[in-house]
Amino acid sequence: MEEAWRESPFFPLQNPLPEVNYTVLVELLKSLSAADTFAHFLLCLPRHQLCSELDQFSEHMKSNPVGEDDVHFFLELWWQLWSREDQLAEGQDSIEVLFARRVAHLTSQPASLTHHTAKRMKLDSTASPNNTDVLDILLHLLTDVKDAISKPEHCAHALSNCLDSLYTTFLTDQSVILPIKDKLLFLSKAMSIREKNNDKLTSELLQEAQRDLRASYTPSKFQPSRLSLFEALKSASELTQSWQNHDLLKACCSSPASYTAFKLQQSVHRMLAALEKADMTGEEEVEKNKLGGLLASLTFPVIETSSEVSMRVAMTIISHRLEDYHDVTVLFASETSWLACDEQQWLECLEKNQRAFQKCNTVIQLASTLSSRLQTENFDVSWSKRLLKVVTAVFTALSLEDKNKALAAILKSSSKGFFGTSGGSALIASFERELNMAFNCIIQGGGGASTAEGNLSTAVSLVARVAFQNPEATLRSCCHSAISNKGAFSLVSKILKQLPGLGGLTQCKEESEGRRNPTHLLCRCLQEVTSARSLSENEKEQFHKFVALLMVATGEGEKETLLSPQELVNVFVLPNLACSGNGTVDLKLSLQLLHAALCVDTQEVASSSAHWVLECSPFPLLFILAQLQDQALRCWEKPLGSAVHRWSMETSELLTSVLITLAQVVGAQVEATPSRWSRALFWLHDKMKGLDWTVYFYLKPVWGVHFKNEVPSSLLAVCDLPEQEWSALNLPQYGHGTGLLAWMECCALSDSLQSTMLSRLDLDQRRSEHVSMFSKGLLVALTQTMPWCSVPQWSRLLGTLKELITSGRLHVPFSLEYVEFLPLLDLRQFSYELCLSVLMLRVLQLLCGSSCSHWLSGDGWAHVARLYAHTMREVMNSLKAKLALPASGALTGSTQVHAAQLKVSEVSSTPVKTPKMPQDCLEDLSESAQTLGQVPSQEVLFVLSQIFCHVQHIQVMMPGGQSEPLFLSSLEILSHYQAIAGAFPESSSPLENENIKHFFNTITDNLENQEMKSVLQQKIAQLA
Repeated sequence: MEEAWRESPFFPLQNPLPEVNYTVLVELLKSLSAADTFAHFLLCLPRHQLCSELDQFSEHMKSNPVGEDDVHFFLELWWQLWSREDQLAEGQDSIEVLFARRVAHLTSQPASLTHHTAKRMKLDSTASPNNTDVLDILLHLLTDVKDAISKPEHCAHALSNCLDSLYTTFLTDQSVILPIKDKLLFLSKAMSIREKNNDKLTSELLQEAQRDLRASYTPSKFQPSRLSLFEALKSASELTQSWQNHDLLKACCSSPASYTAFKLQQSVHRMLAALEKADMTGEEEVEKNKLGGLLASLTFPVIETSSEVSMRVAMTIISHRLEDYHDVTVLFASETSWLACDEQQWLECLEKNQRAFQKCNTVIQLASTLSSRLQTENFDVSWSKRLLKVVTAVFTALSLEDKNKALAAILKSSSKGFFGTSGGSALIASFERELNMAFNCIIQGGGGASTAEGNLSTAVSLVARVAFQNPEATLRSCCHSAISNKGAFSLVSKILKQLPGLGGLTQCKEESEGRRNPTHLLCRCLQEVTSARSLSENEKEQFHKFVALLMVATGEGEKETLLSPQELVNVFVLPNLACSGNGTVDLKLSLQLLHAALCVDTQEVASSSAHWVLECSPFPLLFILAQLQDQALRCWEKPLGSAVHRWSMETSELLTSVLITLAQVVGAQVEATPSRWSRALFWLHDKMKGLDWTVYFYLKPVWGVHFKNEVPSSLLAVCDLPEQEWSALNLPQYGHGTGLLAWMECCALSDSLQSTMLSRLDLDQRRSEHVSMFSKGLLVALTQTMPWCSVPQWSRLLGTLKELITSGRLHVPFSLEYVEFLPLLDLRQFSYELCLSVLMLRVLQLLCGSSCSHWLSGDGWAHVARLYAHTMREVMNSLKAKLALPASGALTGSTQVHAAQLKVSEVSSTPVKTPKMPQDCLEDLSESAQTLGQVPSQEVLFVLSQIFCHVQHIQVMMPGGQSEPLFLSSLEILSHYQAIAGAFPESSSPLENENIKHFFNTITDNLENQEMKSVLQQKIAQLA
């Protein structure tokens, strides 16, 4: 037998199971108290088959004397059917699923084959029951056996089943989601009753109570097909009336509390509330009022529960991960009454079930509980440390998104986190150690820009952990690390961008006004770190780069930034610029920060929406910058007292760039709504009356068409400007003959003004005396203008000079003071380079003369030298372009770098080694000469020799004679000369080479600096 059932395929046919008598089956189930198992399998049947089985069960009940055990089994079966979920969803291999498949197989076979099956189940798939309404069958059976109910407990059970079934079938169409507090109150009362009846609080009892509660508020899965609401109400009324007449309900309500009576109490309250809301008419309303009156007459004892029971219920739910345990953890974290019951048990539950608490809302509630605890008197320090450790560990396990939500909540509560409370000082020592350790790990782990993704994630987790405990101290450490540790600003900015929850607002009290203004904590920490001590130049640079990164959006497609441009300007720029006369203010850093803020969203300058700069007092800011620009025009003058800032040309160029950018931004806003800004425009224009006239042109985008261009009246004498757009100013410093000075200053201000000045210049080239006078006047004007030009302005003036020279309007006679013998060369194509070099020589001769040499300080002369060296580079670039050779870049690429990196102290004691031209470059030059014709190598060498002599002449004239830019420029010219002479040896004979070297040495002998002289003469000796 043991082997046959495994091996023989005919075993089921040869050995069918015997038929089981239905009475025996029911009695067996009843004796085993297996109503739940019976309900399990009934729910696996199709609806019509389920109703057939219930009909059969009903007939069995009515055909035999009904005892209390029969009633109890029936009521348990009813509620199990109502409260059980769909059993087919439990798994593919469960016994219920196998049973359902077998039933489906049997009911799908023809009737003639059914009796041959092994199970010999009496399932007739063709027959349909007369009644497929489950509730109708159950109510009719309850009505039939109501007189057999003699125990109050069974009466309460029966009426509870009846009311809950009626409610979930007819009076609710969707599940009711109860608040977690109401659910926990129900469970606590249920467990209190169970414990009074000597039941122990277990997870099984809680699961049963949860299932009962859920079934009471969930629409029934058995929708009525025969029973009507009126009939259901009538049956419920008759049953209630009958049991009330027999005093069963009175006995039930007056007896000691039981779980069944408690369920009835809940059912009655639920039904009364539903009946009150239900809108019925006619006979339904009559039955509703009757049933409502009967139920309202019932009185139940008040069931009390305690916080201690509620806490144990919650702990059991959390420990066994029962239904709604996530919601219970939030309540557990915030319910202070539970904590007061047994704080050690409360904390132990938290320690053992940390994973259950890993939700954002739960962590926030735990943090609030800890903060409240730290504010109480005589709190347990050891216990608080344990709680802080657990809460921090739970927070660390959150996702990055939830961490940011928790950080935002902590920051909103207090910027100091747990240490903003009176008891926080007891925990500060351990926190400071953790904070220092975290940032030591981050900095030592690498603060460079190329931080690995894993390292960044670890760093973010470390910072988030300490920020959760004390956001303000953490951000202050972030700012300090970013500014003080070289290269750390990049990593710290990446970390903070991953933690936007730290970018919230806090309240900062202004002592001077006695009120609180909201400000971002990050901005406040930056302010505290930078104002605590004087920053070194490296720290200022790191601070500048750090805030620039913080103003970039935290992610692609996002607009939110950790530090807004307007806040940076309002906190760090406006207060400093407003007192720029104070010598302690770092003007350069303020301008760098303003420039960084304006560059954040330059793409929005032309947008029709309001720009953020409008929140930063734009017109007073423009006026302050205009005042500074006016001061910058006198950058080489000695400061008088503390009213004038000691300017560097770098700061001056930065100021000009910032002023132009801000004017463009504000101008776009003014153009969009001119009527709104008319008063501000006139205010600004009126305030600028005492400033230099050139400053007005930087604000041209702001003025628009509202004001004319105001220039010295002398400019109108040399320029034909329309009166509709230009007006004259009578300025004492611009008297007769200063028109070209004003003209040159206009050419340097902007490209558009340069174009206007060149096109409107009033000069009759047909009259030689006019050209001669213009050329002489321009030489003087250029001498007056050059020292105060920035590099961009000087580049613009060089373009003006090129246009004047090439068009013949500027006459520059070329003298032969550096020509020993007249060369028989065609120098016409190099006339611009020669004329410009001679012109610059004449300018520097005037500037270094006795009448002008006192104009400039040492820094001023250094700046003039840089501008002149810049001019010489432009001349050499022009020469290279005229060679028109593919390898022309190779002639100078390496020599320029070599010359630019030379230092006098490095080369004074070693021979100068000039890079030699590669062989392939020589071949390219030779092939190009054959293709393009004769290369003007002799002419280029002659021009280079003249330029070298001019540079040397100027270096000798310069005060001190030690100008390093001119020295490097001379080396660069000699490198060009050597490269071209080596590429074209036929350009000069050996005798000519010796003559030129002798001539160069003679010129160089005039230098006072022996080190520079030695290096140049070594270089000259290497010429081919």
